[in-house]
Amino acid sequence: MAGSPAIWLDGERTTALPLPDRGLDFGDGLFETLLVNQSRILFPQLHMQRLEHGLATLRFPDTDSNTMALVGQQLTLACEAIQSWRWAALRLTVTRGQGPRGYAPPAHPAPRIIIIATQLESNHQAMRPAAQLALASIRWSSQPALAGLKHLNRLEQVLAAAQAREAGADEALMLGQQGNAISVSSGNLFIVTGGRLLTPAIVDSGIAGTRRRRVMELWAPAIGLAAEEATLSTADLESADEVFYSNSLVGLRPVASFGGRQWLDHPVCEALYSQYLGEMV
Repeated sequence: MAGSPAIWLDGERTTALPLPDRGLDFGDGLFETLLVNQSRILFPQLHMQRLEHGLATLRFPDTDSNTMALVGQQLTLACEAIQSWRWAALRLTVTRGQGPRGYAPPAHPAPRIIIIATQLESNHQAMRPAAQLALASIRWSSQPALAGLKHLNRLEQVLAAAQAREAGADEALMLGQQGNAISVSSGNLFIVTGGRLLTPAIVDSGIAGTRRRRVMELWAPAIGLAAEEATLSTADLESADEVFYSNSLVGLRPVASFGGRQWLDHPVCEALYSQYLGEMV
């Protein structure tokens, strides 16, 4: 069995978070979930680019220099500390730190960097079994200014994941306010239909996933497909030739069933997963 998670606060091992902290008070911060293989973070540039963009959007100080430099240094220290672990998940959280009471951020904030390392026992080079997908009743909020960011406000995903569990499913499909498919609770959604690879556009809601980006920019073209953004309905899912989702820990995972539809074969997902594995070497 894996032991307790290892936790660092601003580069020092700890078991407690000093209070107050705006990340806890208001969700004022961002996070990244990083897959680590034998102390090596997979796709680090994609994660750091998304984090840096998020920090700039939330108007954190020193986005281009000090904060990102400290993040890099502290991730290196954490990876060195867990080099005996074959597989690990790192949760990197950057909050705006301490501040006075009220919503307005402090004039001169001191961001806090929290890293939690959890040892993973499963083999993350093997594609997960196809998932059972349920429909969540909770919907994504519409907020274009925050769309794409991996910010700390994840209550919609918490409720959707709880609904998936209650339904006996592995994941939950989440819709936007207009009723269009946006994502699953923990990843980006793709469908294959009529020889086309489609994924919801991230305009009003959703997260710009690192593996989603890799599928669209590299892995799909490598197998002769052009990934396109599209508006998708639940009916589009049920009529699709194939459905799968992506995130940083599973890579890509096929969907076995949704609504009244079942899928037994997942050739596109399997081909894309081979591309994914090629970059893990």
